[in-house]
Amino acid sequence: MVEGSRSFARWEVENARIIMGDKKRIWLLCLMLIPALLGGWAYADEIGQVLPTVIGGKEAYSPSFYSLYIFFVSIFVGVGAGLISGCIGAGGGFIIAPALMSAGVKGILAVGTDLFHIFAKAIMGSVLHRKMGNVSVPLAFVFLIGAIIGTTVGAGINRALYNINPVLSDAFITTVYTVMLGFLGFYGMYDYWSAKKAGHSGGAHDTSEGTGMTGIAKKLQSVNLPPMVSFDQGLIPGGRKISWIFLVLSGILVGMAAGIMGVGGGFLTFPIFVYILGVSSLTTVGTDIFQIVFTAGYGAITQYAIYGFIFYTLAMGMLLGSLIGIQVGALVTKVVPGITIRGFFALSVMAGFVNRFFALPKKMVAMGYLPESMAGFTKVMDTVGMYLFFIVIALFGVWVFGAFFKNIKTLKYED
Repeated sequence: MVEGSRSFARWEVENARIIMGDKKRIWLLCLMLIPALLGGWAYADEIGQVLPTVIGGKEAYSPSFYSLYIFFVSIFVGVGAGLISGCIGAGGGFIIAPALMSAGVKGILAVGTDLFHIFAKAIMGSVLHRKMGNVSVPLAFVFLIGAIIGTTVGAGINRALYNINPVLSDAFITTVYTVMLGFLGFYGMYDYWSAKKAGHSGGAHDTSEGTGMTGIAKKLQSVNLPPMVSFDQGLIPGGRKISWIFLVLSGILVGMAAGIMGVGGGFLTFPIFVYILGVSSLTTVGTDIFQIVFTAGYGAITQYAIYGFIFYTLAMGMLLGSLIGIQVGALVTKVVPGITIRGFFALSVMAGFVNRFFALPKKMVAMGYLPESMAGFTKVMDTVGMYLFFIVIALFGVWVFGAFFKNIKTLKYED
């Protein structure tokens, strides 16, 4: 999962560089931002009269525009996610949904908007053609069959729970994020302290190569259940084969994660492909990018947008913020020790874990699973978790930008 998150971050950095380095794409970005800016000015007062002051009421899940305030909040969230992707070298999308939910956005809207933001960035960057040499088309095609099924199921679960009770939907999404962020956060802390104890100062491990197989991968590839899908022909003499059923099942799992969490599912693709299916890491990276583009696009448009669960203004703000954050974060890695970056990765993810974990009891009270007498205490927990989360992300941002401006002369010289 960690390596999958890192490969997604590398893709995001390359995407951002392509967008920011092309005048036509910058103009396109400006055009996409116009509705968000004009909408905030033109409709803020009118919409404010009919919608709650805090986004999240059941009738308020789908405003086309809301206000400049929420637009600027989304930019802040995007910058934070971008800094994590660019500086830490791990996908920053894990903090987007928790951040939006802490700001009052319904979980289902946060998930749909995050998927749309990923898809918009992928389309603008058009990085796919650069990676096509590493994509096994048959492998990707069969995997996408499962991913589409999984995304449909995952998003369907979110919508069904929301229709039953919006709080139940939020609680479900919060629980999933708590488990995922808990795993990544505790692993990140372990990785940081292990590296510090061993005296390592480097950053992420390089996993762009590698064609070895685990025992479970060998067993799965020995199962002859036609049709068999061939891959890695250019890396291994004769290539390898695996039954289509395992690819479809893997795609369903990744798609469900994307549909439920709105993160593209790339963090799962890497461990599944490399350690379970026996695909080379080189092919995995290319296929991961391929599936993210199509899975995010399918999920955002067919599973969330047509049901009104995408907030365009938020998506554009996050896109703008993440492009800035990624650029600054990637530059800072040249002048900051890798061990420090590992520490901030662990701290940021743990902040997201605490945020969602502290938010759960309040939702349990709202659904009647905890006594009403605990409402005051759970509200305090939720507030503490929210402030801790935003303080950590803000401090991380201040530290990164401080390192950037402090070493700007050195960075200019290196360029």
